[in-house]
Amino acid sequence: MRIVLAPDSFKGSLSAPQVCTALARGLRQVMPDAEIVVRPMADGGEGTLDAVLAAAPAGARRETARVTGAGGEPVDAAYGVLAHDGTTTAIIEAAQVVGITDQAAMRVSVRARSTQGLGELLRHLLDRGIRRFVVGLGGSSTNDGGSGLLAALGAELVDGRGKRIAPTPDGLAALARIAMRDVDARLAHCDIRILSDVNNPLTGTLGATAIFGPQKGVQPDEVAAIDATLAAFARIARDAFGRDVADRPGAGAAGGLGFAFQLLGATMQSGAEVVAEQVGLDAALADAQWALTGEGRSDRQTLLAKAPYVVARHAAKHGVPVTLVSGAVDHGALDALGAHFAGCFGLADGPMDLAACIANAAALLEARAANLARLVLAHPAVRSPRSGSIGAAPGEHGWQPVE
Repeated sequence: MRIVLAPDSFKGSLSAPQVCTALARGLRQVMPDAEIVVRPMADGGEGTLDAVLAAAPAGARRETARVTGAGGEPVDAAYGVLAHDGTTTAIIEAAQVVGITDQAAMRVSVRARSTQGLGELLRHLLDRGIRRFVVGLGGSSTNDGGSGLLAALGAELVDGRGKRIAPTPDGLAALARIAMRDVDARLAHCDIRILSDVNNPLTGTLGATAIFGPQKGVQPDEVAAIDATLAAFARIARDAFGRDVADRPGAGAAGGLGFAFQLLGATMQSGAEVVAEQVGLDAALADAQWALTGEGRSDRQTLLAKAPYVVARHAAKHGVPVTLVSGAVDHGALDALGAHFAGCFGLADGPMDLAACIANAAALLEARAANLARLVLAHPAVRSPRSGSIGAAPGEHGWQPVE
């Protein structure tokens, strides 16, 4: 039996490759001869770099560059370099530079945090001759509209007296003009794809500040002022760059990094779909009989192009049943999830607090995978000479989604 493992990370617990390792251990306890194909997934947030590199061909490299973190301190940001068909692609995670898990940066007021380091990283890669970029936007701590990114790439942000301002929410309050003469000319020859499952505009009631600002430290009484600052920044940037992108889907991703990248001509794409392409998910599923996917918690949001849903959609094209194994599954979403997955399972077998579940996630995953393998082997369709495996489409040869 060929089994594809394509989970997302279990945030705060295990990376996607670690989830694959735990699942594989459990499956091999019961199915020692199974062919297990590992394709870790991500949706553009934290873990995207690990997922792509884990499935990348030989020659892919994980490297680091020292750049400025969100709070102004230096950070060593990891990125990936992949060569394919004569083209070099850099895989970047915004969270590696301005991640919300950076405790030092989070101690700095969100009004003083900047995406400058991400622009520094792009400039470093441009200097190396790279012109193709895949950028995951999830997990950022910043809310500067991407002004730091633009400033590091040569855009000069000045106040009414012509004095440079800090590319932060506080600094942008004094912005009067953006001078373009020093913007890196190499950007015009770049192919930049930005990955996110966030479709919010830059400003307004559904914008970056109103929806995502509070989790980054924006206080309720600050939302209106910061949102107005970003709206004024967007108008000035529109005139400077000649692009009106503030209301495009994803402009509000990562505190406005989606806006800044689209000013530079980047295209917005589903993070999970691009990762699926990068890791060769379809090729892995082509001859498979079963697949397992999962994430830290599954609910109705999973069906909004999150990694497990994308895996299920691709598997359906190949007639491969997919079982969902997540840290937790919202019981209220089981009917909706069950329409796409051959069984939806959480990890806890009994009463267990979140901390214990996180600490024991690998062992729980291993046990769950072993039990699922026993269930599959017990199914008549697996032993039937008519079907030979559970790879038949749901409803054929007696194979039905497991409730």
